[in-house]
Amino acid sequence: MNIRILQEYDAQLYQEVRLSALKLNPEAFGSTYEREAGFSLETVKERVKPTGDKYMVGAFDDGESLVGMVTFVRESNLKIRHKGNVFGMYIAPDNRGQGLGKSLMSELISRARNCDGLEQIKLTVVSTNDSAKKLYKSLGFEVYGTERHALKYRGHYFYEDLMVLFI
Repeated sequence: MNIRILQEYDAQLYQEVRLSALKLNPEAFGSTYEREAGFSLETVKERVKPTGDKYMVGAFDDGESLVGMVTFVRESNLKIRHKGNVFGMYIAPDNRGQGLGKSLMSELISRARNCDGLEQIKLTVVSTNDSAKKLYKSLGFEVYGTERHALKYRGHYFYEDLMVLFI
């Protein structure tokens, strides 16, 4: 596996995996397949383009297929710039259980530690997603709260656990 920061030229691969994630695990994301299927390639390129405060870490198999990804975004407001957020963690089903999630998150955390003034990394995870919570806890994240009815999809509510890692 090759773990690296996604670049604009990865936009098409990213979009294919992202749409698949939204179809397969709609309860795990704040967005929907219907919303993102209409994004232009230019919109996706802008989303993928790394900056000092935003980047996506991708996992590529030996055939150079994108099989996992996670996004880091640092807060921009002056009073909360000491915080960063993790979004969109996803591992393709055939690649789960191989440690890719830990590799992706370890790379994300390592890069985040180099952000001047960053003190904490936050994320949310659907409360019933025990495997994801186990992964995050193994990396030092701790639950600091639960948001009831955090997501509503097709008439069903999902709770989310709020987690933080102090770096």
